[in-house]
Amino acid sequence: MNDLIKQVETYIQSFGHDWLSNVLLITAASFIAWLLWRVLCGRLDSIAKRTNLAWDDLIIRALKTPISVLIWLWPATISLGLIIDSQTKISSDWLSDVDLLLVIGSFVWITLRLIHNIEAYVLAQKKRDETTVQAVAKVARLFFVAVGILTAMQAFGLSLSGLLTFGGVGGLIVGLAAKDLLSNFFGGMMIYFDRPFKVGDWVRSPDREIEGTVERIGWRMTIIRTFDKRPLYVPNSVFSSIVVENPSRMLNRRIKETIGLRYSDGDKLAKIVSDVKAMLETHKDIDAKQTLMVNFDTFGASSLNFFIYTFTKTVNWARYHEVKQDVLLKIMAIIEKHDAAIAFPTQTLQFEQQRRDEPMTPLSNND
Repeated sequence: MNDLIKQVETYIQSFGHDWLSNVLLITAASFIAWLLWRVLCGRLDSIAKRTNLAWDDLIIRALKTPISVLIWLWPATISLGLIIDSQTKISSDWLSDVDLLLVIGSFVWITLRLIHNIEAYVLAQKKRDETTVQAVAKVARLFFVAVGILTAMQAFGLSLSGLLTFGGVGGLIVGLAAKDLLSNFFGGMMIYFDRPFKVGDWVRSPDREIEGTVERIGWRMTIIRTFDKRPLYVPNSVFSSIVVENPSRMLNRRIKETIGLRYSDGDKLAKIVSDVKAMLETHKDIDAKQTLMVNFDTFGASSLNFFIYTFTKTVNWARYHEVKQDVLLKIMAIIEKHDAAIAFPTQTLQFEQQRRDEPMTPLSNND
């Protein structure tokens, strides 16, 4: 790499008599190379749009900006080397390391842009689990960034074996100093692998005041949007020590209601219970395969109570309440059809008339 750069500099110096003319020549060559690259990108874009594959578009978009930047920065380092060599006595050999760093950085930049494009493309399909796609993308970014850093360190002459040895000792120190950060990181990994919830799920915790829709699962914290639209930032380590409910994964939603009839309608109770059960068994939104019970339950203080216990087919919260409303209205119609009525709290006072021949009990002085 260093020999190639030296040869390029020598070749360029042969065209000019001073550093300024050489720099202008390099700048003009960079501009021409950039124009050719833009024309090539436009041509590749037009070809990619005529294909049915999406991957060629993603790769071209990932390459376009990093290559353009590299076309300008690489010659700029050569120009800087010419200026340093002609105007100062400082060695410009260190610029070769900068060029190598530019190549490594461009490779990592292209890879990260490609991962981002693939992630956006897959999420736009609406056929993949958003949490899994984001987790894979984050791991891929972390991997290529680590590879780029290790490659750059090795290119600068640093020993990776020594670095790993230092990392074993330093890792213990860093782990003790940043245990909360690490616990949140591994808590995020636990969420990704155990999958108690994913982005878009409705979650709640009976242990904490946490309830809402999951918006984002990060490496350090999870963002939950509460039902009053407030963002709730929960450190990932919290989920390793609390119970989390995920109503979004319910198979059915339960309807459990107790209904009271007047005591005067006791002779109609059996028929009403039978008709309500038949209605539920044939209801299009009730899952008859699940437990379905309608039974006379208790003698209440002012009513004869029977209960319904059944499950809806839908798990959607809004749709569930529509189904529940329809069921309750039909129960009211059944009760009215049998000339009965739903009881409400009442009290009956019974007065015994005193016979005329009984003497009245006088009140005592204390009364």
